[in-house]
Amino acid sequence: MKYILALDQGTTSSRAIVFDREGRLVAVAQREFRQIFPQPGWVEHDAREIWSTQHAVALEALKSAGADRANVADFAAIGITNQRETTVLWDRATGHPVANAIVWQDRRTAQRCDQLRAQGHAALIQRKTGLVIDAYFSGTKLEWLLDNVPGARERAERGELAFGTIDSWLVWNLTGGRVHATDASNASRTMLFNLRTQDWDDELLALLRVPRSVLPKVVPSSGVLAESESSLFGAPLPIAGMAGDQQAATFGQACFAPGMAKNTYGTGCFMLMNTGATPVQSRNRLLTTVGWQGPAGKDRTAYCLEGSVFMAGATVQWLRDGLQIIQAAPEVESLAAQVDDTGDVYLVPAFAGLGTPDWDGYARGTLVGMTRGTGRAHIARAALEAVALQSADVFAAMTRDARIPLKELRVDGGASRNNLLMQMQADFLGVPVVRPQVTETTALGAAYLAGLATGFWRDAGEISAQWQADRRFEPRLGEAERVAKLARWREAVERSKGWARS
Repeated sequence: MKYILALDQGTTSSRAIVFDREGRLVAVAQREFRQIFPQPGWVEHDAREIWSTQHAVALEALKSAGADRANVADFAAIGITNQRETTVLWDRATGHPVANAIVWQDRRTAQRCDQLRAQGHAALIQRKTGLVIDAYFSGTKLEWLLDNVPGARERAERGELAFGTIDSWLVWNLTGGRVHATDASNASRTMLFNLRTQDWDDELLALLRVPRSVLPKVVPSSGVLAESESSLFGAPLPIAGMAGDQQAATFGQACFAPGMAKNTYGTGCFMLMNTGATPVQSRNRLLTTVGWQGPAGKDRTAYCLEGSVFMAGATVQWLRDGLQIIQAAPEVESLAAQVDDTGDVYLVPAFAGLGTPDWDGYARGTLVGMTRGTGRAHIARAALEAVALQSADVFAAMTRDARIPLKELRVDGGASRNNLLMQMQADFLGVPVVRPQVTETTALGAAYLAGLATGFWRDAGEISAQWQADRRFEPRLGEAERVAKLARWREAVERSKGWARS
């Protein structure tokens, strides 16, 4: 067997990537799908469209790698990685969703989260789940669907409906409805999963009125959990790896030792640091999450601290689709480079609220400091700076929680190919930023998890040896200038807070 097939189901597109034994990209296919905005602050996906695009790109990638239905046996396994927290509820008998999926960016349950905080549940939820109370997570989204889809709660209590994040939805469709499962990394993002017991928590289920019968089985991130239906690819393939996108990227970056950290620049920006076999409770509003779980199950669990930035690549997408000041995302680098600075213009892209460390679901996007001299290039540069500055806020919180200075940051994701952005990131962090030769580390992490479970790769040491740096960005900004820049950014952030509060 020569290859691993990684299914990388993201927020704006479904992708499939084929990797060989050296961790090199052999073939890739990608399709975008619709973003649905029924009301301000609401974001939805059609889960059927997610599956159809994911299946289609998988077939495309197999064909590009020279594997048709006759020789799909060249593939050792399938690995899955996915946009996290996005919530699907479907009929077990028909496999049809009962409503559109509620996307992780959706803010419709912000008031419910306010209520939970006001009732004094914040400490309980953080202690059990490692999470802050926020509409970002799946728990209140599922509760909303059960309460607002006609008949859903009654049907769920009768065992007729199934809940899952996107990994569960893909597994269900890959297996023809035979398997309803999620892995520990995705389960830890629901606000329903107890980090200590590594199981769904009855007290939290009662709090959000979620019947246990609707929940998937929790399985290890690395381990054969099922085989795909033979009709999908011509022969059954083992489904052997599964992790949320940010945990998969951390694995793909070979951050196997405690203290190693990575930042992924995708739709959002997500920084994770490996904290080892023990969960670390944050004092700086970071999240504690399962990184991955090995084949031995809960005895082989790695935990991470995480900081979440909701709008990164999506900010550039807004420049393209909303403001229409660029025609394609890669143009933002050359446009931003036309000016030496932003002219004291700051864009706070709180279009879906603010994540770490502010956690303000009522913040909204703000553009401040404009004058008559402000042009497209200034706004483009301010958009790139906003991505790097938000990540600098997370990095500072992570350094305080870890109580050790982080000496470098490994980066990946589509926007990590933007050299100007990566230099900004190094300048605002004050430490080197290191980009690997393979920046598709999210899909690569899923492939590694599947490959380890099937013997395609021997161990973590073999994977670490495959990691190679492409470019190292050293900080150029003086310390005084860096501190002043971060302080000015925080002034802009404060102006965005609480705008949508009714």
